[in-house]
Amino acid sequence: MVMKKVDLRSDTVTKPTEAMRAAMAIAEVDDDVLNFDPTTRRLETEMAMITGKEAALFVPSGTMGNLISVLVHCDVRGSEVILGHDSHIFIYENGGISTIGGVHPRTVMNNKDGTMDIESIEAAIRNKNFEICYPTTRLICLENSHANSGGRCLSVEYTDKVGVLARKYELKLHIDGARLFNASIALGVPVHRLVQAADSVSVCLSKGLGAPIGSVIVGSKSFIAKAKILRKTLGGGMRQSGVLCAAALVALQENVQKIEGDHKKARTLAEGLNNIKGLKVDLAAVETNIVFFDILEEANITAQKLCNILEEHDILLMQDKPKRLRIVLHHQISASDVQFTLSCIQKAVNGVSQGNGRS
Repeated sequence: MVMKKVDLRSDTVTKPTEAMRAAMAIAEVDDDVLNFDPTTRRLETEMAMITGKEAALFVPSGTMGNLISVLVHCDVRGSEVILGHDSHIFIYENGGISTIGGVHPRTVMNNKDGTMDIESIEAAIRNKNFEICYPTTRLICLENSHANSGGRCLSVEYTDKVGVLARKYELKLHIDGARLFNASIALGVPVHRLVQAADSVSVCLSKGLGAPIGSVIVGSKSFIAKAKILRKTLGGGMRQSGVLCAAALVALQENVQKIEGDHKKARTLAEGLNNIKGLKVDLAAVETNIVFFDILEEANITAQKLCNILEEHDILLMQDKPKRLRIVLHHQISASDVQFTLSCIQKAVNGVSQGNGRS
């Protein structure tokens, strides 16, 4: 019997559901570069409505969505963006804002909860009286939920304060909302309210929502008009993209309601890991579907070794550091998968071999 893999590396690993495949097969399509693909337009209209913005644009990836957003706001080379030192844009997006856009990143320390101190953000804004020496600050970027902080959520109150600060200095505010729906569900706040202060937002469709491909960026009509030109410049102008957008529409209809369950499974897993001698989880940081756990010295096993042992039993995890691992829950992980994973980790840490079956 072929064993099902318990893939906990990321929520990007989900496979299209049968409903998604069926929708993709019958999707009404046309040329989206010419603005004629009806299914793509349906998705963009829906996402604009959900986020409370004027318009939206489908893009192949979250990295492209963030890059386009930064370049629209920082349309003069030598502009500067303020963002977290542990943010996805700064660490994981190949330095695209600099290499492609000529935009200078000015980092501010992220706190454990993913926020940046308001005072520190304000202190990072360049003095225009010295612009002959400094880059020109044009943009502030936030990330919600904040992945490297364990999927922690930025509150409405915090985001609003950053928005007020941005307007005070005539700056724009972009939110990397790769897992924005996770933050919305965890906080019990509608998506549109969570990003009300933002001038633009990128939302990933292939993470917590479980669609196979794509992200959507939202903002004003003028912002999206400029973004569409940049999308074409970067090679992101696809033709019959409605095939992909059809799956995303199904994800919005069927998977948003499953996100709360993903969070509960993450909490169950985190608590179970914390009860294994030699492992440590900061339970306060487990707010959504991401769990980081540390291997203490007493466990006498490395993260890589643990990953190798678990892979023999069809469980896939992602190493973060030599003694730290990341687990991400998604809608295709069941409660029994969580318990099986905990059992295998317990035995691996205790140095006990086990079979490849499940009871």
